[in-house]
Amino acid sequence: MSISGIMEPTRADFSASRGGFSRFAVRPSIWALVIVLALSIMPAAVLFAQQTTPAPKQKEITIEELFLQSVEFQILREKAFSGDYDIKVSALDDLEKKVNDGSYKASDQQVEFVLEYLALEGSARTTRESGRLVNDFPEVRRRAANLLGRVGTEDAKNALVRVLLIDEEPVVKAEAAYALGVIGKNDNNEVVQALSFTYNKEDPSKPDNNFGYALCLAIEKLAKKTGGIKDPAAYQMLVKIAQGNYLRTVKTKALQVLDELKDSK
Repeated sequence: MSISGIMEPTRADFSASRGGFSRFAVRPSIWALVIVLALSIMPAAVLFAQQTTPAPKQKEITIEELFLQSVEFQILREKAFSGDYDIKVSALDDLEKKVNDGSYKASDQQVEFVLEYLALEGSARTTRESGRLVNDFPEVRRRAANLLGRVGTEDAKNALVRVLLIDEEPVVKAEAAYALGVIGKNDNNEVVQALSFTYNKEDPSKPDNNFGYALCLAIEKLAKKTGGIKDPAAYQMLVKIAQGNYLRTVKTKALQVLDELKDSK
C-alpha cells in the first residue's frame, strides 16, 4: 500500500467531516499500526526520561541547623557568645575535653565554628562600650588557637592564619604560629608567607622572645611535615631572628632550624 493510498479519503470520510471530525479519517488498519509504533517507542522514551532527569539535589545543612541538632552544641555556642570571661573559659574547657577524650570528630563543624569565634574574639570581632573595648580576652584567644592546632583541619589552619595576621597580642600570635606548625599544612607556601609577613610587622628594637621562638618552631615543624621548605622568606626570617635583639636561646634555635633546612631535600 502506498502512502498516498493510506491517506486517500472515502465517501464516509467526507460524511464524518460534516459532524465535526477531521477532514480525513484513518482506516482501522492504520490505527493498529499507530498503536504498535507507539508501544514500541514508549519504553525507550520512558527510559530516556529516567536517564536524563537530574537527581534531586541534597539540601545543604547550615551551621545554624547543625547546632539545632544537638543540645550540647547549642549550650556550647551560647557559652562562647557570652560576654563573661569565665563563661567563655568554661566553653574552652568543654572543647578541650572533647579533643582530649577523642569524642571530637572531623565532621563536627560546630567545634571549629566556636573555636574560630573565640580565637578572633576581641581582635577581628570587637565590642565596645563608651568607646572602650570590653571583649578583649587574650588568654581566651590563645587557648582557642592552641585547640585549633590540635583539631588540625583545613578550616582550622585558615582560621589560625587569620589570627596570626590580625591579632596584636604577642602571646596569641605565638600560639597561632606554633599551632600552624603542628598542623603542618603549607600549600603554595601560604603559611610560611603569613609567618614571614607577621614577623616583618614587628618592631625589631623590641622583639618578643616567645613569639620569635614560636616562629622558629613553626618553620621547623612545617619543614618536617612537608619534606622541607624552599621559600626564601623562611630563610630570611630565621637569619633576622638569629642576628636580632633576642635572647641567646631564641637566636640559637633560629640557627639550628637553618641548619635543618639546609640538610633537607
